[in-house]
Amino acid sequence: MELNLASPTFKANPYPTFATLREQEPIRRITLPDGRTGWLITRYEDADAVLRDQRFAKDVRHVFTKEELGQLFPVSQQAGQQLTGAAMLNRHMLSADPPDHARLRALINLSFTPRLVEQWRERIQAIADELLDTVQDRGEMDLIDDFAFPLPMTVITEMLGVPPEDRTKFRLWSSEVVEASGNPETFERTRGDMLLFGAYLHTLIEEKRKQPAEDLLSKLIQAEAAGDSLSEVELISMVFLLLIAGHETTLNLIGNGALALLEHPDQMEKLKRDPELIKTAIEEFLRYQSPVMTSTQRWARQDVEFAGQQMHRGDSVLVVLASANHDTEAFHDPEELDVTRQENRHLAFGKGIHYCLGAPLARLEGQIAISTLLRRMPNLRLNITSEQLLWRPGTLLLGLSKLPVAF
Repeated sequence: MELNLASPTFKANPYPTFATLREQEPIRRITLPDGRTGWLITRYEDADAVLRDQRFAKDVRHVFTKEELGQLFPVSQQAGQQLTGAAMLNRHMLSADPPDHARLRALINLSFTPRLVEQWRERIQAIADELLDTVQDRGEMDLIDDFAFPLPMTVITEMLGVPPEDRTKFRLWSSEVVEASGNPETFERTRGDMLLFGAYLHTLIEEKRKQPAEDLLSKLIQAEAAGDSLSEVELISMVFLLLIAGHETTLNLIGNGALALLEHPDQMEKLKRDPELIKTAIEEFLRYQSPVMTSTQRWARQDVEFAGQQMHRGDSVLVVLASANHDTEAFHDPEELDVTRQENRHLAFGKGIHYCLGAPLARLEGQIAISTLLRRMPNLRLNITSEQLLWRPGTLLLGLSKLPVAF
């Protein structure tokens, strides 16, 4: 079976292929573009196990020798600094193992508790209403560009203290990061922009050092100054992660959730009649069309047997979350959208120590965005056919490029 997870055509309906893999080849061996071996994990039980298994490292430095790392991640120089795309993508908590993971996560954990996130409710609601005010009289919009993207982007940049005039830059940079996942050619093509991104963050951090404010970035800098062992590269990498993860996944949650309702009018009507269902609806959107299609990479620390397969040191392991969330062994009628679903142990936010720190914020933004859409635009409908929808390339995320709607 030929498989191209990064293809927009494949992502338009990957679930029949995932079902076949779960039944016939749940631990599928693949050859990566650089010739190394990788493994796709598609069943829920196996996915849950891998996400918790410390035999699979997130930090490449715990797997490869310095010589091997030099071949895998060649260094580029910019402005006298050695800062590669790989360094920016792999020196934050999502790509760290204990004890570094606990140290990095602890620095921002308190900023994303459900209690503190709840304090953003009024501001998120105001942003949602402002965005819809802009398009209300038009009668149509691109739900991605006009709503699903700017809402979480505004929230995370305000939390971090990024100047409003710089937000548009992140659309290009974050899109390139997403599209480069699983595509070495795209990664090489965008390396220059990643260096620009790193240079921008370095400059922003220096400005915050001189003039700290009441924002998350200033708090991280102050934590670094207080001796909490946050290096310059780790600080840049952490901000990079928060900017990308802080809006890309929620963008897809809002877009995919809206599309799911548009394609299932019975479920949309159910949610309109009973707005209190929004919490279970959001969990169902996360399961039904998972915003993150695959986990980020893990590597086998040493030779290991897993689920009957012999994996070798350095093998890449990729958990297909979107497949696990449609496993009939874990969910009743997984191909059905049910906004009232109660038993919903989806893996959309991962599992174990790397469970998504921003889950409370993503849930709140999703709840407010979808509820506000349905309340203010009760006649919301697709402005194109489902077959005309375009999905974004890349293996990491599952989201739409555009979602034209009328109301």
